[in-house]
Amino acid sequence: MRYDLDQVPEPIAYKLLAATVIPRPIAWVVTKGRDGINAAPYSFFNVMGSAPPTIALGLMAAPDLGFKDTALNILETGELVVNLVPERLVQAMNLTSADAPRGVDELALAGLATLPSEHIAPPRIAESPVAFECRVLSSVVTGPCQTVVIGRVLAVHIEDRYLKNPERAHIDTDALDLVARSFGSEYIRSHDRFELPRPTWAGLQAAGKV
Repeated sequence: MRYDLDQVPEPIAYKLLAATVIPRPIAWVVTKGRDGINAAPYSFFNVMGSAPPTIALGLMAAPDLGFKDTALNILETGELVVNLVPERLVQAMNLTSADAPRGVDELALAGLATLPSEHIAPPRIAESPVAFECRVLSSVVTGPCQTVVIGRVLAVHIEDRYLKNPERAHIDTDALDLVARSFGSEYIRSHDRFELPRPTWAGLQAAGKV
């Protein structure tokens, strides 16, 4: 079956992409705007490079209501904190995804404490094990209701207990207990993993595979 995405309704295109590109990490984004602090989870998100360190975040708007406060703050102020989501915080994260009226502080709604950032105005979520302070590097309008934001990561906060070797940035990734997005209301745990060493050309030659 082939779907030509310029010939199907947008909800079908969304289903095809969101149900196949999994798991997707969750950016639990905190911003600060004229109406105060806002937070919301985004799963069209990933790391895009390390020189400079960059992340990409897809912002989607409702055709009738437009962008939510968090997205508007990103586009207006150029500042955001991306917090990662451990399983113990999924209920709080889910609460911040509610379609609350404009101006509602979702962090207060979810009973979440914050800590100040070092370089930007928005705070970070105190209980999140990892937080990225970001400033918008560029943005691309990809449609009437969506924008892709490229953020430069200014600082990474990692809770001390998850660092095996701070000097070499060795992290106990499994202990972070992070979750990712699947499709619909489903989420995926990050514990079921396997190792697969990357092959080298010399090794392939030595094994007679090329």
